[in-house]
Amino acid sequence: MELVRGLHNLRPRHRGCVATIGNFDGVHRGHQAVLEQLLHSAHQLQLPLTVITFEPQPREFFAPGAIPPRLTRLREKLEAMRAFAVDRVVCLRFDAYLAGLPPDDFVRVILVEGLGVRHLVVGDDFRFGRERAGNFALLEQAGAQQGFPVVAMHTFDVDGSRVSSTRVRVALEAGDLVTAQSLLGRPYGMCGRVAHGDKRGRSIGFPTANIYLHRAVAPVAGVFAVEMHGLPGAPLQGVANVGTRPTVGGTHSQLEVHLFDFDRDIYGCHVQVSFLHKIREERRFESFAALQAQIRRDAEQARSWFARR
Repeated sequence: MELVRGLHNLRPRHRGCVATIGNFDGVHRGHQAVLEQLLHSAHQLQLPLTVITFEPQPREFFAPGAIPPRLTRLREKLEAMRAFAVDRVVCLRFDAYLAGLPPDDFVRVILVEGLGVRHLVVGDDFRFGRERAGNFALLEQAGAQQGFPVVAMHTFDVDGSRVSSTRVRVALEAGDLVTAQSLLGRPYGMCGRVAHGDKRGRSIGFPTANIYLHRAVAPVAGVFAVEMHGLPGAPLQGVANVGTRPTVGGTHSQLEVHLFDFDRDIYGCHVQVSFLHKIREERRFESFAALQAQIRRDAEQARSWFARR
């Protein structure tokens, strides 16, 4: 799968494709249905399947102080898309230029001149261009003029309701990992590189792998039974905390994972952590000793959950 970052990196060889446009945050089952729908057209036309997405996401650009939690960073999004035969991801920087592009110019610059789109699938509520003036009807008209069909993506329902990134966020915020998994088609997970921490966990017999989230807001918070992937012997079971660590005066959200029966140096390793069961909310303890006792209980609960699984 090829990643093209920015309009300036589009080349003549990138012209001619079937495409879809969106944030694809979470790459949930609704997104997966779109990719499968698009793959059928790609095979028919013998053209590459291209996903057009944005960094930052438009809402993050327009309202940076009120952004929803990111389900997936770009790297996580790309990894999820690999499983669905995506040939190319075109990641456009969403900035003042792109936000101010009139709808007709968006179609001309990106879809026609940039990518030579031959078949486009988007949601029937898709809006684009300056002041979100472009809509599905405009795209249909432009496609008819330029010689490519514009098709509405199929909706995908779970339990009678449409799957959406918002619905996944609501489930994760409620600690309902079972529902989140049914919407995503996989356990919810986050990835990152193991970094050096303050070593407090090691001093009390609970060494942790510290992973910076690189998100303004995390979609999960609290203590969880988890599995870690990306290391020899994976999946490795453990207990994790996502939060600011208020007992020790933490100021930013991070992920700390204590792996059971594990004693290897994994600093610098890139790993993925899957959240399988929520144990409790994060809270502040009156002393480090009280925190230590609670971590011991959390680990026991996580081990018990895995044993019953």
